Amino acid sequence: MATYKKRGHKPKVKPAKELVDELEGAEDSTTAEVFASLDEGANKTEEWVEKNQKAILGVVVGVLVLVLAYLAYTRFVVEPNEKEAANELTLAQESFTTALETTNLNVKDSLYTVALEGKNGKYGLLEIASNYGGTKAGNLANYYAGMSYLELKDYGKAISHLEDFSSDDMMLAPLAKGAIGDAFVQLGQPEDALGYYEAATSLSSNNFTTPRFLFKAGVTALDLGQNDKAITYLTRIKDEFSKSEYSNQVDLYLGKAQAAK
Repeated sequence: MATYKKRGHKPKVKPAKELVDELEGAEDSTTAEVFASLDEGANKTEEWVEKNQKAILGVVVGVLVLVLAYLAYTRFVVEPNEKEAANELTLAQESFTTALETTNLNVKDSLYTVALEGKNGKYGLLEIASNYGGTKAGNLANYYAGMSYLELKDYGKAISHLEDFSSDDMMLAPLAKGAIGDAFVQLGQPEDALGYYEAATSLSSNNFTTPRFLFKAGVTALDLGQNDKAITYLTRIKDEFSKSEYSNQVDLYLGKAQAAK
């Protein structure tokens, strides 16, 4: 049976003031509960801190001791070692630089040897790298030692020292990787050389090292029969480094790679 509302019937509605009072009362009750909960949590935290204050103090003291120890180590060990290593490196660097500039092969080899082994009581690159391995100068000594051995045709030692060198310098980093590639070429290991040439080109992009090692990578890839790689590297020189000293030689090798496909 259908139902209907009687006409004229009105539902009972609470007065507005009564509704407001009820809402305010509910709000006050909720607020009180929140504060009560916060008070309870704070009390529990205080109790936990009181029970564990010795352990907390021990942790704080331990952290403070570690920080002070680190600062003392840096101030009294690391910094003096850095300064001492840098001073020791001066003579070795001078011998290395002079060797690079001279055209007399006998003098050149002697200077590289002095750079490596030292002279007149001064450390050479080998001792600096060994005794100050954790310093910037010690790291740099590995680079100069590797380059010196490369010039002296001791390719195994050159690779060893250059692999121990690490840097994010946009010039030195690719030069070190590329020099390892050169050493592997001399050892008759072109596959390994190619990997290092590729690494050298990826470390930074500049007008000096990038076209140099792109060219070496391209020629090495061509020798290995990897013609697609050769074309990629040589074409990049034409496209990006057309003013480099290697751009004049690109067409010859690029033609060989394209003809061999």
